[in-house]
Amino acid sequence: VFIAQKLFKEIMNSIRYRDEDLKLRDGTVLKSRIWSPQGNGPWPVLLMRQPYGREIASTITYAHPSWWASKGYLVVIQDVRGQGGSGGEFSGFNQEASDTSQTHDWVRSLPECNGLLGTYGFSYQGLTQLIAEEGTPPPDCIIPAMTGLSEDEHWSCEGGAFWWHLGIGWGLQLAAQKAQREKNWKGWHEIRENLESKKYLYNGHDLLEKYDPEGMAYKWLNLSSSKTPQWKTHKPLGSWLKKPLLLIGGWWDPHLKGILDIFEKAKKAGGNPQLLIGPATHLQWWEGAQRTQLDFFDSHLKEKNKESHFSQINLWNLTTKGWELSVQNKTPTWSLRSEGLASINHLEGCLAPNSDLEADSEVNLVHDPWRPIPSIGGHLSDTAGEANRYQLDIRPDVAVFTSDPILKDLRLEGIPTLFLETNCDRECFDLFVALSIIPKAVENTVTQLSTGVLRIANCDKGITSAREIRLQPILATFKKVDRLRISISGSGWPAIGINPGQSKYLCEGPSPNCLVTTISLLLLNSKLKFESLISS
Repeated sequence: VFIAQKLFKEIMNSIRYRDEDLKLRDGTVLKSRIWSPQGNGPWPVLLMRQPYGREIASTITYAHPSWWASKGYLVVIQDVRGQGGSGGEFSGFNQEASDTSQTHDWVRSLPECNGLLGTYGFSYQGLTQLIAEEGTPPPDCIIPAMTGLSEDEHWSCEGGAFWWHLGIGWGLQLAAQKAQREKNWKGWHEIRENLESKKYLYNGHDLLEKYDPEGMAYKWLNLSSSKTPQWKTHKPLGSWLKKPLLLIGGWWDPHLKGILDIFEKAKKAGGNPQLLIGPATHLQWWEGAQRTQLDFFDSHLKEKNKESHFSQINLWNLTTKGWELSVQNKTPTWSLRSEGLASINHLEGCLAPNSDLEADSEVNLVHDPWRPIPSIGGHLSDTAGEANRYQLDIRPDVAVFTSDPILKDLRLEGIPTLFLETNCDRECFDLFVALSIIPKAVENTVTQLSTGVLRIANCDKGITSAREIRLQPILATFKKVDRLRISISGSGWPAIGINPGQSKYLCEGPSPNCLVTTISLLLLNSKLKFESLISS
């Protein structure tokens, strides 16, 4: 062991890096940092294109480039246009197709490159791997993580509601980088102070307008409240989707539905993508993620035709805490039942198997914007991950429906989808839904597994309408005597802004414009079902 550690240290010490420039066709210069392995090469290349400065190299989630270089790869981390040390104006995703194509040509021309190219990166860095100019040769293999193609559903909104905490916070991070490039130190410090004090939850809209009015986040925020939004969906080249593709998602990551969408598109394009969904938030991953990606790169860039050690779809079970294959079994459906007290008594409402007798009932839910229901855990809140929501469920402004103890182990894989009818005394309102497990013999514990939101705008007051709320996908096994729970509220602050109940005002922080709202849940035709995670 001592000899192996000493050898590894010598290898790491021999790794070197340098900065190089790429001059694009329009004269813009992009800056890259290149880490070289020990020896003279040539080597296969791993490329990441990102907007946060090449020095950080996404080390918040990835091993340092020197580690990848120690495994025999030439690693190139590039600052995208207008970010870090690169020239030009940063305009978000729209700039990346052309810049990606030119960067790939340049990387393959490097004297140390053996002609083979793999790409990796998450979030923004995930999308830069997928879009290029028509006719651009694809990389030899691709690992996009926690990303998506739709600027609406995969990047900024869920159920029509803007990702308030996430969208504003990310937008201000980019605004601070812009201020730093412009040497606007006053602006940088104002943004930083508001983030640290959490004042951004209340004045974030104004800060984005002040410091980055042309930025993606500010544009998306305004689009989300537009009556005729023109959202953009990016389209990867079909030839790229046919290449070896490993897609990485997290159960508590807001881009998970985007990863599933890319998986489906790759299959339709004739590819054979692999999918890995683990116990991860956007910024906190599981141990083993680096080794899995290295194995994938090795199998396609070094040891040709070597089989990867995992199958096409690998999923982490949220309750058994282990990896499983996808199994598309038919799951039960449930109906919501109550005598009208599901919001005032957290044990009165029930989830009944659909074979049970239908019963006509109504639950009135009052949303008071003065004391909104907070969002905890899940994929959109500022405390992402698992959470015990017992203290929320006993509030009288949350409607709670709980099943009887499960009679035998029940495996639930898919997208929880809630159907019910509502009417409301306001012209707009929100439905924030959580799905939880109540473990057997564990007192005062309600483990939240998934959340979802639906924003209803410009509805007819007092008119009953059918609603469909799709929650974050899950895989969980309910053991015998565990119980399943659905919780419904009129807010999820600060995951989403507070709905004021009036269309003339923005959904943002609590304000005097926010009205008390009564939402009637009509349970006659209600249903909870699990839609397939992956289409057959």
